[in-house]
Amino acid sequence: MASLVPGMRRLVYQAPTRFFACNQCLARQPTATSRIVSLVRWRGYASQASPQPTTPLNKLAQDMYTRAPAKEAEKVKRAFPETSSKGVAYWLLGSAASVFGIVVFGGLTRLTESGLSITEWRPVTGSRPPMTAEDWDSEFEKYRASPEFKLLNPHMTLDEFKKIYFMEWGHRLWGRFVGMSFVLPAVYFVARRRVSPKMALNLLGISTLIGFQGFIGWWMVKSGLKDDLFAPGSHPRVSQYRLTTHLGTAFICYSWMLVSALSILRAHSMRANPKAALDTIKAIQNPALNVFRRTAFGMVALVFITAMSGGLVAGLDAGLIYNEFPKMGLGLTPPKSELFDKFYSRKEDRSDLWWRNMLENPSTVQMDHRILAVSTFTAILALYAYSRTGRVAAVLPKGAKKGSLGLVHLVTMQAALGISTLIYMVPIPLAAAHQAGSLAVLTGALVLAQRMHVPRPTVRMLERRLKSMKH
Repeated sequence: MASLVPGMRRLVYQAPTRFFACNQCLARQPTATSRIVSLVRWRGYASQASPQPTTPLNKLAQDMYTRAPAKEAEKVKRAFPETSSKGVAYWLLGSAASVFGIVVFGGLTRLTESGLSITEWRPVTGSRPPMTAEDWDSEFEKYRASPEFKLLNPHMTLDEFKKIYFMEWGHRLWGRFVGMSFVLPAVYFVARRRVSPKMALNLLGISTLIGFQGFIGWWMVKSGLKDDLFAPGSHPRVSQYRLTTHLGTAFICYSWMLVSALSILRAHSMRANPKAALDTIKAIQNPALNVFRRTAFGMVALVFITAMSGGLVAGLDAGLIYNEFPKMGLGLTPPKSELFDKFYSRKEDRSDLWWRNMLENPSTVQMDHRILAVSTFTAILALYAYSRTGRVAAVLPKGAKKGSLGLVHLVTMQAALGISTLIYMVPIPLAAAHQAGSLAVLTGALVLAQRMHVPRPTVRMLERRLKSMKH
């Protein structure tokens, strides 16, 4: 019993006071406030209450209150937006216009036979032209060692050399401008979170393609500086394969910029009225438009292939033969023995006869380009006629109807330019306009295809926006 007394005494001292006080005394005592209630009171009435002494609890509450919004704002600032800025779209359109211009100027460089005037590739120091007489003599001496000077221009003077030199130098300088005016703003837009994550990847891809295009350009020029890449005594020229690759890369770069810009502008336009945008998307997805939609996408591929066959024609100077239309000589096509000449085969079993003639025989290459051009022209006319008949005309959106009509206008102009270029034996103004026309037709095809397709992320974004507007 004596051993239980100390334990009972400690229990009494440690027990809560409410067990040993009356209810009236407890009612008069102030209630204890929790940390959460204190934090709420401090946030609501701190500005009105009189200054209170700083305590560890008050300081902790104040830090929590001030740091939380700052962290939230910093998190929002670092996140990529759902839709890229309109300024990015306008910049992409300007970059696409610059690429359009350099494609046309590159055609002029080829037509004036200026592309082989600079025999070195200096990406950095090459941006500065020769400034002194010694510099010009040095450049001219390098050109004199090239096959083009020895076989074509043995009597060229220094003043004549300066003209073709500045054409090629201007083309290369423009290429550097395209690269710098795209890569630097792209880095800025991504760093400042002005683009969506998908658009950031697009900008990275385009920047890489631009850098690769510079390498392809020199790879193409290099092919015209060696005697072993063309037959002895023939016209010195760059490889038609490399020329077409250079042209195709430029077309892809232009298309990528254009489609990216149009997608941003379209997303902003749809965000302004999500309900109307979703109704338009529903109309585009109508099963009656499946054939039209697929044909529109196929038209982009057909126009691109036709343009690339034109690159082969340019590389082989195939436009300087059979300068008549629609016939080629005595008939619609040259003789079979000319189209599939054994001269172009390099294997004993002639297994490469057909494809080498298709890509290296000027007669066959021109005939292929004619067939593709006529096929593209008739296909676009047929697509336009299809868009105005039956169920398609009733459900086809107004923008798609305008796009198909615009494409008809562009391809008609391009056909007239192509025939004129051929009949008049490739004059420089017509040939340059014909090359610009091919890019214009591709633009029309891309616009039409873009109007017939809406990416799924855009649809989900519109649905979320419409739902938030209802709430």
